[in-house]
Amino acid sequence: MLADAQATETFGASLAACLETPLLVFLRGELGAGKTTLCRGFLRGLGYDGLVRSPTYTLCETYRVGPVQCLHCDFYRLSHAEEIDYLGLREQFTADCVLLVEWPEIAAPVLPAPDIELTLRIVAGGRVVETRAGTGHGGGILAALHRELM
Repeated sequence: MLADAQATETFGASLAACLETPLLVFLRGELGAGKTTLCRGFLRGLGYDGLVRSPTYTLCETYRVGPVQCLHCDFYRLSHAEEIDYLGLREQFTADCVLLVEWPEIAAPVLPAPDIELTLRIVAGGRVVETRAGTGHGGGILAALHRELM
């Protein structure tokens, strides 16, 4: 349970504390569920202190934090999955970086399996985040996250 935006950012920072690259994270949830807020917390957890913009209109924002390159993508405005080729993202799926992908279902036919899926749901009193590992790598990170949150 995430009571507010601060709790959502704290969850994102906790996930960052468990980071092992490369990492592909799918973020699911309706508009306003807190996906970008979680990404902001993740970047803050890595040590990024600049402005974190929603990539709704730019489709992808790139952040460099020390040795970690992080791409925050939002595919809400894509018409076809193949449009990610215009963004040059296929190469990033195998690179040593972090990809945080909002609205992955739109590009699902061309995306690899995620390491982690996070689903945010709006409920009375805040948000609920559900976690699911899509790979063994993601399972290890989620196990570390569980320990971090205890």
